[in-house]
Amino acid sequence: MKKGLLESCVDSVESALEAAKGGADRLELCAGLVIGGITPTPAVYEEIRKYSDIPINVLIRPRFGDFCYTDHEIEVIASDIRTFKSLGANGAVIGALCPDGSLDERAMEKFMSAADGMSVTLHRAFDMCRDPFTVLGQSKRLGINTILTSGQEDSCSAGKELIRRLVEQAGDEIDILVGGGVNAEVIRELCPYTKATSFHMSGKVNLESTMRYRKQNVHMGIPGLSEYEIYRTSADKIRSAKNVLTELAG
Repeated sequence: MKKGLLESCVDSVESALEAAKGGADRLELCAGLVIGGITPTPAVYEEIRKYSDIPINVLIRPRFGDFCYTDHEIEVIASDIRTFKSLGANGAVIGALCPDGSLDERAMEKFMSAADGMSVTLHRAFDMCRDPFTVLGQSKRLGINTILTSGQEDSCSAGKELIRRLVEQAGDEIDILVGGGVNAEVIRELCPYTKATSFHMSGKVNLESTMRYRKQNVHMGIPGLSEYEIYRTSADKIRSAKNVLTELAG
């Protein structure tokens, strides 16, 4: 069994430092985690680097929504990959699909060229593709290092059968990184069942805003999401998960 790896997805400096304190092995840095994550600013990456040397993979996703990108969006993604590569990021977290649900190999080849020398993770565009095993084979040919997946379900617990098959077929060529509802209890269930040893989690808690004056009838974003709640990674949740993973996968 491979050595366990715990990746924490974070969208702030504060969350990044909490994850590192909790023992995360690696970060996936993004912005807007509440909408599934989009590309962060270089300034956030550089601020984290002042305080921690934890490996950082950067999510490159130009907008919320599907993974079928225009030519302009493809150029933006490639440019952002090069930017974070120049800053010393460990890896790029990327993905693109065609309208028919297949992997957009033309876009992926451009992204792989831009990421040359970086570790590459195919993000959860994989969970929206039509044929996961075809995409697994394409990922091997492209030289992708990691696939992040919930097993094409809303949660990895629901997708555990597919995850188990993916781990078996990926072998030593691609690391299957399990995400979607991961916590210490889920790792305890899925690690022995699927043989996966790499897990991805936010470990987030809801914090009350420090704002005392509050305008309750105005929403800055998605209706129903409060402007006065802050989502932040908890070092304790990361530590609990890491302890279980270390117990099961060394």
